[in-house]
Amino acid sequence: MAGCPALLLLLSLGLCCTGAYRQRNSMMVKFLNRNLNHPQEGQRLELECLHYDRDSGVSWIRQDRGGTLHFIVYISILSRTTFIGNERTSSQFEGSKQGNSYRLVVKNFRAQDQGTYFCVSNINQVLHFSSGQAAFFPVTTAAAPTTSTATTQSSQVTTKDVSPLSPHPETNKENTLNICCDTVMWVNLACACLLLLTAVTITISLCKGPSSP
Repeated sequence: MAGCPALLLLLSLGLCCTGAYRQRNSMMVKFLNRNLNHPQEGQRLELECLHYDRDSGVSWIRQDRGGTLHFIVYISILSRTTFIGNERTSSQFEGSKQGNSYRLVVKNFRAQDQGTYFCVSNINQVLHFSSGQAAFFPVTTAAAPTTSTATTQSSQVTTKDVSPLSPHPETNKENTLNICCDTVMWVNLACACLLLLTAVTITISLCKGPSSP
């Protein structure tokens, strides 16, 4: 039982050291402006990488939509910057260090600057990657056609598709005249038949006449 307090002390120290090691080597990237969601074209974009290891610098990289990684700048623990081509300055980017914050500035955000930004650090010959911060233009959607436009298109389709199937105006007139003529003919024929039947009836009646005494 006497060894239990010592064992608990060793376990506590182990957990504390493990947590401190993880915190020491953890990195996180985010926009310096907490209210920013999507950068605009031509905007000055500022990002920061929170790095808790004071003995190593940080490299900023960008991953484009195709998954290709692009080196931007290396920032040393003394805040010295090294860009592509071993240049100390860049016309498009700025790099600096403030405490445990390694900052990257995109002076004029353009379409080719879109991507996911990471910071990388070499600690004890092991590469440590931060979380990624996506930086893309806002997604825009095409406006739906207005009601008048849709109505016009519907009217055009109706006129185009239905008109050839409807009878020609002159054909309608001709059909109407034919129907009228047929009606008049049948009425005249019925009247003639009625007159003929009446005449036959009268003739039969006269022929029979009164019988002689």
